[in-house]
Amino acid sequence: MVLIKEYRVVLPCSVEEYQVGQLFSVAEASKNETGGGEGIQVLRNEPYEKENEKGQFTHKVYYLESKVPQFIQVFAPAGSLLFHEQAWNAYPYCRTIVTNEYMKDNFFIKIETWHKPDLGSLENVHNLDEETWKSVEVIPIDITDNSQVADSDYKPDEDPTTFKSVKTGRGPLGPNWKKELTDCPRMCAYKLVTVKFKWWGMQTKMENFIHMQEKRIFTNFHRQLFCWIDKWVELTMEDIRQMEMETQKKLDELRKQGDCRGTTAATE
Repeated sequence: MVLIKEYRVVLPCSVEEYQVGQLFSVAEASKNETGGGEGIQVLRNEPYEKENEKGQFTHKVYYLESKVPQFIQVFAPAGSLLFHEQAWNAYPYCRTIVTNEYMKDNFFIKIETWHKPDLGSLENVHNLDEETWKSVEVIPIDITDNSQVADSDYKPDEDPTTFKSVKTGRGPLGPNWKKELTDCPRMCAYKLVTVKFKWWGMQTKMENFIHMQEKRIFTNFHRQLFCWIDKWVELTMEDIRQMEMETQKKLDELRKQGDCRGTTAATE
């Protein structure tokens, strides 16, 4: 039994722009939230090609001890709260799978994303069978809705309702920006998230908790992505690959430092 939901995030950028913005923002978020023995370790980041799919493969390890709910920490053995994230980025399609060595086949998070040049109106973009699609809850994420952001997550400089891009002129975004900004490119990230957590007495609670956290991550990440647009909009993919190499080294340094700041979950 798994719990599947589709999150739709509409953004004021093109599909082509988003490819650079996403990779830049993932690298920045990784640096910001790694330290003190926790955080993210990049094991592999390399091109891949299989069947009709071609793109970039990454394998990361997440050290999550302080971010897991207390009721899980009570039962989980020492060293078991370590997660592997493998991602196949064949943009505009991306697939990410998170696993845990301790739970083996009893746990996984799969995130499949299609990036489309529309306002989030496509149905069943992931081509699920009819019965499965009927069971999927569709959840729109509005990056301008500050009520969706926890007080502890809110940052004034990452608020799309007040930010204005110097380089693109986009923003601030009002509640009706999708209709009002007709001269601005728009796109939607369709994120299909499948969660399996098979643990007696905790399955439903944890699967709902994980989905709640994924929604929080998608919301905060895409607010950041838009508000960081002046930092990435002029970068090339060559710039991004160089940045990723530098970030990989920086993450190793940060994890060894004593300032523990936790980590994020999958955003690719």
